[in-house]
Amino acid sequence: YYTGIPGSCNFETQDEEWTTVCGLTQDPSDDFDWDIGNSAVTGQMGPDTDHTPGKGQHFLYVNSSAQKEGNRARIITTSLFPASLGACRLRFWFWMFASRKTGILKVYTAEEHGMDILMWSSSRNEENKW
Repeated sequence: YYTGIPGSCNFETQDEEWTTVCGLTQDPSDDFDWDIGNSAVTGQMGPDTDHTPGKGQHFLYVNSSAQKEGNRARIITTSLFPASLGACRLRFWFWMFASRKTGILKVYTAEEHGMDILMWSSSRNEENKW
């Protein structure tokens, strides 16, 4: 579900495709894809609920258990966001199942010539919470 803020999505898309509703696309050159799910899909490897209070249940996830080191799952915004000073913010919630197969979650921005710039990364979540 799109909330009206550019780039904002809570993944409660019902029958609609989350990539279209949320303005995201799977990178066709990556090694595996993100998927939408809930606790029934991810089981003990995932959180019980999403981070939102109330009826929210869905989130994006990747199952890295069948992947090799160096494999990437990447989603990209379908719209470019103009550069800004102090006006553009990125906010998201994440939950990582701690295992030796857990990879690194990275957030990049792409500058105008297409170069990816690493903005944030995490290799683990110390607590079992969002």
